Amino acid sequence: MVKGIGIDIVDIDRFRAAIDKHPKLTKRLFSNGELSYCLSRPRPYFHFAVRFAAKEAVVKALGVGLRGMKWQDIEVKRTELGEPLVNLSGGAKKTAENLGVSSIKVSLSFSKESAIAAAIAE
Repeated sequence: MVKGIGIDIVDIDRFRAAIDKHPKLTKRLFSNGELSYCLSRPRPYFHFAVRFAAKEAVVKALGVGLRGMKWQDIEVKRTELGEPLVNLSGGAKKTAENLGVSSIKVSLSFSKESAIAAAIAE
Protein backbone atom coordinates (compact mmCIF):
# COMPACT_ATOMS: atom_id res chain seq x y z
CA MET A 1 0.00 0.00 0.00
CA VAL A 2 1.33 3.44 -0.93
CA LYS A 3 2.06 5.55 2.17
CA GLY A 4 3.57 8.55 0.40
CA ILE A 5 4.94 9.98 -2.83
CA GLY A 6 7.72 12.52 -3.25
CA ILE A 7 9.35 14.26 -6.18
CA ASP A 8 12.25 16.69 -6.40
CA ILE A 9 14.20 18.53 -9.07
CA VAL A 10 17.71 19.94 -8.68
CA ASP A 11 19.42 22.52 -10.89
CA ILE A 12 22.76 20.85 -11.62
CA ASP A 13 24.75 24.09 -12.06
CA ARG A 14 23.48 25.49 -8.75
CA PHE A 15 24.23 22.21 -6.99
CA ARG A 16 27.73 22.15 -8.49
CA ALA A 17 28.31 25.76 -7.38
CA ALA A 18 27.24 24.87 -3.82
CA ILE A 19 29.65 21.93 -3.73
CA ASP A 20 32.48 23.99 -5.24
CA LYS A 21 31.89 26.71 -2.62
CA HIS A 22 31.56 24.22 0.27
CA PRO A 23 33.63 21.11 -0.58
CA LYS A 24 32.80 19.40 2.74
CA LEU A 25 29.12 19.46 1.78
CA THR A 26 29.46 16.18 -0.12
CA LYS A 27 30.62 14.38 3.05
CA ARG A 28 27.59 15.74 4.93
CA LEU A 29 25.12 14.73 2.23
CA PHE A 30 26.46 11.44 0.88
CA SER A 31 27.62 8.08 2.21
CA ASN A 32 31.11 6.78 1.43
CA GLY A 33 29.57 4.42 -1.13
CA GLU A 34 27.72 7.27 -2.84
CA LEU A 35 30.88 9.41 -2.86
CA SER A 36 32.91 6.60 -4.43
CA TYR A 37 30.27 5.90 -7.05
CA CYS A 38 29.72 9.54 -8.06
CA LEU A 39 33.43 10.36 -8.16
CA SER A 40 34.05 7.34 -10.40
CA ARG A 41 31.62 8.64 -13.05
CA PRO A 42 32.64 10.91 -15.97
CA ARG A 43 30.30 13.72 -14.78
CA PRO A 44 30.23 13.36 -10.98
CA TYR A 45 28.12 16.47 -10.38
CA PHE A 46 25.25 15.00 -12.39
CA HIS A 47 25.30 11.89 -10.21
CA PHE A 48 25.58 13.88 -6.98
CA ALA A 49 22.66 16.08 -8.04
CA VAL A 50 20.37 13.19 -8.97
CA ARG A 51 21.17 11.39 -5.71
CA PHE A 52 20.39 14.52 -3.74
CA ALA A 53 17.10 14.86 -5.63
CA ALA A 54 16.34 11.25 -4.68
CA LYS A 55 17.07 11.93 -1.00
CA GLU A 56 14.75 14.95 -1.09
CA ALA A 57 12.06 12.88 -2.81
CA VAL A 58 12.38 10.17 -0.14
CA VAL A 59 12.04 12.75 2.66
CA LYS A 60 8.90 14.09 0.96
CA ALA A 61 7.49 10.58 0.51
CA LEU A 62 7.95 9.95 4.24
CA GLY A 63 6.18 13.25 4.90
CA VAL A 64 7.95 14.22 8.12
CA GLY A 65 10.87 16.40 7.04
CA LEU A 66 14.40 15.65 8.21
CA ARG A 67 13.59 15.56 11.92
CA GLY A 68 15.71 12.88 13.55
CA MET A 69 17.47 12.01 10.28
CA LYS A 70 20.73 12.81 8.54
CA TRP A 71 21.14 12.97 4.78
CA GLN A 72 23.55 10.04 5.00
CA ASP A 73 20.73 7.93 6.53
CA ILE A 74 19.23 7.83 3.02
CA GLU A 75 21.62 6.06 0.67
CA VAL A 76 20.95 5.72 -3.05
CA LYS A 77 22.62 2.69 -4.59
CA ARG A 78 22.29 0.70 -7.81
CA THR A 79 21.50 -2.95 -8.33
CA GLU A 80 23.71 -5.03 -10.63
CA LEU A 81 21.26 -4.21 -13.42
CA GLY A 82 21.53 -0.45 -12.75
CA GLU A 83 18.16 -0.05 -11.03
CA PRO A 84 18.23 2.64 -8.31
CA LEU A 85 17.80 1.29 -4.81
CA VAL A 86 17.25 3.16 -1.52
CA ASN A 87 18.88 1.90 1.65
CA LEU A 88 17.69 3.52 4.89
CA SER A 89 19.67 3.52 8.13
CA GLY A 90 19.69 5.38 11.43
CA GLY A 91 16.93 7.94 11.91
CA ALA A 92 15.52 7.46 8.40
CA LYS A 93 15.08 3.74 9.01
CA LYS A 94 13.39 4.38 12.38
CA THR A 95 11.07 6.96 10.83
CA ALA A 96 10.10 4.60 8.02
CA GLU A 97 9.43 1.77 10.48
CA ASN A 98 7.30 4.05 12.68
CA LEU A 99 5.24 5.00 9.62
CA GLY A 100 4.83 1.38 8.52
CA VAL A 101 6.96 1.90 5.41
CA SER A 102 8.70 -1.32 4.40
CA SER A 103 10.11 -0.27 1.03
CA ILE A 104 10.88 2.82 -1.00
CA LYS A 105 11.10 2.78 -4.76
CA VAL A 106 12.83 5.58 -6.68
CA SER A 107 13.19 6.67 -10.27
CA LEU A 108 16.05 8.95 -11.31
CA SER A 109 16.79 11.00 -14.42
CA PHE A 110 18.84 13.98 -15.48
CA SER A 111 19.37 16.29 -18.44
CA LYS A 112 22.11 18.86 -19.08
CA GLU A 113 20.45 21.28 -16.66
CA SER A 114 18.37 19.33 -14.15
CA ALA A 115 18.28 16.19 -12.07
CA ILE A 116 14.90 14.77 -11.06
CA ALA A 117 13.80 11.96 -8.80
CA ALA A 118 10.51 10.47 -7.69
CA ALA A 119 10.01 8.23 -4.65
CA ILE A 120 7.15 6.01 -3.54
CA ALA A 121 7.02 4.84 0.08
CA GLU A 122 5.12 1.58 0.55
